[in-house]
Amino acid sequence: MAISRLMFDSRNEGEILRLAMDHLSAVGPYRAEAGYLRVHGRLVSSPQGGPDPASAVDRTVRELTGQDGPVAVPGRSRGRALALHGPGGLHGYLVVTSRSRPTRAQHFLLAVLVRLTAAALSVAVAHRRQQEGALELHRLRRERATLQRRLISLVVETGYQRAVHEALAEVTASGGGEEAITGALHELTGFPVLVEDRFGRLRSWSGPGRPEPYPEPDPARHAEMLQEVARRGGPVRIKDRLISVIRPRGEVLGVLALVDPRDDADEYTLFALEHAATSLALEMSHLRHLAEVELRLHRELVDDLLGGTDEASAYARSEAFGHDLHRIQYVVVVQWTSRASDDAFARTVGRAASAVGMPSLVTRRSDHVVLVAEGRPDDHALYETLTRETGTPDGTIGVSARCDTPDGIPGRYQEALRALEVRRRSRSRYGTTFFDDLGLYRILGPGNDYQELEGFVREWLGELVDYDGVHRAALVETLSRYFDCGGNYAETAESLAIHRSTLRYRLQRIREISGHDLTNVEDRLNLQVATRVWKIMLGGPG
Repeated sequence: MAISRLMFDSRNEGEILRLAMDHLSAVGPYRAEAGYLRVHGRLVSSPQGGPDPASAVDRTVRELTGQDGPVAVPGRSRGRALALHGPGGLHGYLVVTSRSRPTRAQHFLLAVLVRLTAAALSVAVAHRRQQEGALELHRLRRERATLQRRLISLVVETGYQRAVHEALAEVTASGGGEEAITGALHELTGFPVLVEDRFGRLRSWSGPGRPEPYPEPDPARHAEMLQEVARRGGPVRIKDRLISVIRPRGEVLGVLALVDPRDDADEYTLFALEHAATSLALEMSHLRHLAEVELRLHRELVDDLLGGTDEASAYARSEAFGHDLHRIQYVVVVQWTSRASDDAFARTVGRAASAVGMPSLVTRRSDHVVLVAEGRPDDHALYETLTRETGTPDGTIGVSARCDTPDGIPGRYQEALRALEVRRRSRSRYGTTFFDDLGLYRILGPGNDYQELEGFVREWLGELVDYDGVHRAALVETLSRYFDCGGNYAETAESLAIHRSTLRYRLQRIREISGHDLTNVEDRLNLQVATRVWKIMLGGPG
């Protein structure tokens, strides 16, 4: 600003040129080597512009005929002659060199200085010649004001960019993680900031207006949105949000978004969002790497536990991961038809287990993922969470009996596999099955003929199953509950929420339709076994 006032206050062309040359170093890595003014149609080295240039430089400048061009300056690098043009034509030249490669901003500042110098020379020429009218002088002053405003804008923009860089660098260096980055972006922009994982579930929120509960995403629409934002690149407005994809090395890990319902975001906001997205990509990539390392170490420990290992070593290694093998453990195996059992799916299973409060060590096999979990898993929570995570319900989970010491884990692993196999061979093949619930079918090995089992059920329950299907009755379920309650009428009626007289009627119908006598010991045993197979293997209610 000061240099522009000095230039425009001066009426001496040589003085203006000297001021420009003196201030070149202020806008970048530049050095003024020579200055020329146009006098009576010829370029003359200005005595106020420094020592006389070398004859080779002098000749090169004159041969440029009013254009910018490179100039070889002895002992210097990146020499260039910059033409000083005004409304009246060429006023002179500035010959500059640079000791290093200038940035884009420095190129811009140099161009601004050249234009200021040319404008000031034009004013001086106008006054000297007294040929320029007031209108032309007014235009030049307007140009000066525009250049000044652009210079001010550049200074403000540069300052804001520096503030963004410093703020994000500080929170990244402090190890504050994702929450610190979103908090810094909220402070810089004033907008609520959120991070979602790649499935559209909220990871963090900074600022006011957080929805409670956070809306559950539609998997198909969310995938389409990610593809659209990734295709367009940079922040993209989707409804009331400005969204930037977190995609280190081409892998989408989530999105960073600003909530801007009134469309108030400006170019400064976009700049901050882009740089925060870059910082967050580095942070999430680092966390992903740590998770991969932890998963590999977990896998080595679980592999040893499944194969049998020294207990003292197992206790020490598990404690290093914060997992307490001294507590009761359960082995859980997970298989999803639509997902390969790779590292990505193993991480998904591990996250789901953590989300339902099931501390676990994780490994994987060729077709399933294995968890060694502290405490008995919930009957349905892990399956339901994985159904949401994967977007499909086509998964099966087998859970072992309890394990009190690490040396029992290999056997419990086989139990979990057995529970998984029984569930997958049943008609209701998706869901969770506990080995403890298999009852008689714990002794059925992989080689047993399941067609024979189905034939056995048809032999003893076929008429009842067919009757239920035609009449929408529940005779098989009634019989199953009757056996579960040990033949107690009151308990059976209560569990079915029916009157005892209704129960007596149903049992009479069961005798009539099936032809089997519940008071006969052999019939009673076979019917009870058949109802158990019907529930566990053939998908009956249970």
